[in-house]
Amino acid sequence: MTPLTQTPEWQALAAQRDTLAGRHLKQFFADDPQRFARFSFRCGGLLADFSKQRLTAETLTRLVRLAEARDLAGFLRRMAAGEAINATENRAALHIALRAEKPCRIGGRDVLPEVRATRAHMRELSEAIRAGAWRGSSGKPINAVVNLGIGGSDLGPRMAVQALREFADPQITIRFVANIDPAEFADTTRDLDPAHTLFIVSSKTFTTQETLANARAARAWLGECDPARHFLAVSNNVAAARAFGIPAENCLAMPEWVGGRFSMWSAIGLPLACAIGMGAFEDLLAGAREMDEHFLATPFAENLPVLMALVGLWNIDFLGAESLAVLPYAHRLGLLPAYLQQLEMESNGKRITLDNREVGCATAPILWGMAGSVGQHAFHQLFYQGTRLTPIDFVVPVGDAGPEQEALVANALAQGAAVMKGKTLKEAKGQLLAAGKSEAEAERLAPHLACPGNQPSTMLLMPKLTPRTLGSLIALYEHKVAVQGCLWGVNSFDQWGVEHGKQMAREILPRMLSGAGDFDASTAGLLAAIRAWRKA
Repeated sequence: MTPLTQTPEWQALAAQRDTLAGRHLKQFFADDPQRFARFSFRCGGLLADFSKQRLTAETLTRLVRLAEARDLAGFLRRMAAGEAINATENRAALHIALRAEKPCRIGGRDVLPEVRATRAHMRELSEAIRAGAWRGSSGKPINAVVNLGIGGSDLGPRMAVQALREFADPQITIRFVANIDPAEFADTTRDLDPAHTLFIVSSKTFTTQETLANARAARAWLGECDPARHFLAVSNNVAAARAFGIPAENCLAMPEWVGGRFSMWSAIGLPLACAIGMGAFEDLLAGAREMDEHFLATPFAENLPVLMALVGLWNIDFLGAESLAVLPYAHRLGLLPAYLQQLEMESNGKRITLDNREVGCATAPILWGMAGSVGQHAFHQLFYQGTRLTPIDFVVPVGDAGPEQEALVANALAQGAAVMKGKTLKEAKGQLLAAGKSEAEAERLAPHLACPGNQPSTMLLMPKLTPRTLGSLIALYEHKVAVQGCLWGVNSFDQWGVEHGKQMAREILPRMLSGAGDFDASTAGLLAAIRAWRKA
């Protein structure tokens, strides 16, 4: 395949960038009063407004042509058909099967029966826990569930449990431990009673270093409690789980064709099912399925995930944006940026294409953010008067009318409008004069109040934060990531770079105390300092 940056479609987009250079977003709106209608799209309970992005209808047309030239349609067909689009690991990436209602095949085999069987097992276990029927080894009912996982086995369910707390059973405590630092385990279990606590060990291979360290800490913390009554496992390595003390009937499988960061719809979502019940969990799946169907059937020019991917590529590769701020205006979505960091940066933080060439352009942005409106008092200053182009995704559940909710939504809309419009020097001076400043003082201070604006943003609205709308939102970002990976020609479904760091840790760990090993001068010096401190 022709390298991406050498295609005619890429060159046409570069020319489009040059044509639009210097135009302010205010001018885009002045030129087209119908801009919102042209650049806002819906799927189910989500509305995506791209009108405050620095592009025109012609830009979108050229971006769609790029997607067509990169055979995005063929990629989607191969993904939905269960082909091994994760080529470096020779696996399918069929996470859509986890929420499907129709047969999904891998190598001719329908995987839907095994998906439903696992979901039935999740229902059985979660309902027993929620009803108080699952008893610990002392006969006391379980009322606290602690998930032990890391990465995709932690971030998705952790985010969703917080997001859907309104729908959770208040009688069940759901918590998470990911860090190998024993402080997190200690803080998480400090006020729990071992007799009433159940741990879920979430590790596909049952070999993840951090997770197993925390599982051993949990077993020690339980004392005399029988592990068979206080542990469940989400793992394909039943033999290792049994050796740990978890019986086979307490193990739920995670399909090999699902990557960790796309797995919250699988048994990895068991903590969420324990919190909100399987009925609400299936609503989450239904929301994701609605987005799946839209994604696979809607023309690219009206397709929310495709458009989000194309707009992101435009900002990264043609406008030079290096980061993406995700700002959910909902306290309970506060963990959404952390979840999306893994989804985007682990998926597309790649530099080699599937045909073993350098990509030749920037790929995944640095994703960051926090809940609004708190961030307004932390980093929004950079949006207004900083020197960096920083695209923003505002995620806003509208909610019911009420003074506080109205203020929250008004802040979100105001931030989107303000970073787009900015404030001219004349407007700043007028503001100062109106506040009673002298002409000379207004002239001196006005440059410090002026804001250039022209920061691009996407506004994602939903009526309320519910299991269904959350499912649609997360599936939207999943598909966006896959589309961008296809366009850049990278494999969004492996993470070999992560393995490099793990291997280095395995080399250093046995030599921490001895000092043996052939390390670079910096690592050797740091190890010597550590040993000296510990000896002292």
